[in-house]
Amino acid sequence: MTPTTVDALAEQIPDGALLALPPAYGYVPTALIHALIRRGARDLRLLCVPIGGIAVDLLIGAGCVAEVEAAAVSLAEAGPAPAFTRAVEQGRVRMRDTTCPAVHSALQATEKGVPFMPLGGVIGSDIERHRDDWRVVDDPMDAGGGRILLVPAIQPDFALIHGVVADRDGNVWIGRRREMVTMAHAAKTTLATVERMQDESLLADEASAAATLPGLYMGGIAEAPRGALPQGLADHYAPDAAAIADYARMAKTEDGFRSYLEAHVLAPAADAAAHVLASAADAAE
Repeated sequence: MTPTTVDALAEQIPDGALLALPPAYGYVPTALIHALIRRGARDLRLLCVPIGGIAVDLLIGAGCVAEVEAAAVSLAEAGPAPAFTRAVEQGRVRMRDTTCPAVHSALQATEKGVPFMPLGGVIGSDIERHRDDWRVVDDPMDAGGGRILLVPAIQPDFALIHGVVADRDGNVWIGRRREMVTMAHAAKTTLATVERMQDESLLADEASAAATLPGLYMGGIAEAPRGALPQGLADHYAPDAAAIADYARMAKTEDGFRSYLEAHVLAPAADAAAHVLASAADAAE
């Protein structure tokens, strides 16, 4: 698979697409999220697997999102997600409350090619009462002695991930994060950013193959060093807690959010473009 650019990956995602995103504490493709914002994406539907963080909040604040399904959207120690909170309170984004097991079960149903997955533990909750697409039925096996919840399968249009390394065949090493395997199995295709590319096949060695997502699930790969920041990448770099706290402070107001967007999402792209033009001019001289 020939690597592409992060902006080219964003161009593959049409407005209105259903996107599955890794948990805020996992391999978040922040660089790709920024590229979607710069593209001006609209009416996206987000499935957080199962919790969203700053990347989700940025997409919402930038006006890219119509609907969110998540167990939570939060900045963790930095507090509530301000853009998400404003959008839900003002009715600009539809929120579909769910639970961590329900998200995983819905993706596993698609992975297994079945229309739903049975689940316990949510029956009688406010979440179950407000989900008209869920069904509570008698246990057809008569094994549990009660009722059981049926969660319909979810097939995302795209799973978006950030991995450590990819090879030239499109295989992506994801380490211990098995939820990304489920995401890729369930989605129509997967787009990945990675820290680096390598020529050697990740599937050629048993040690790396066990933690590798095969290229047959991939629809595109782009190199994006430190592309998960300000979230962390397990065993490679820690979250930038100060940067997340700074975002939480600025994004408390719409004006502050716009200032953050200009400084950290939109302006860097303009600076990079200017650098490329300057380099080309120097080469021409």
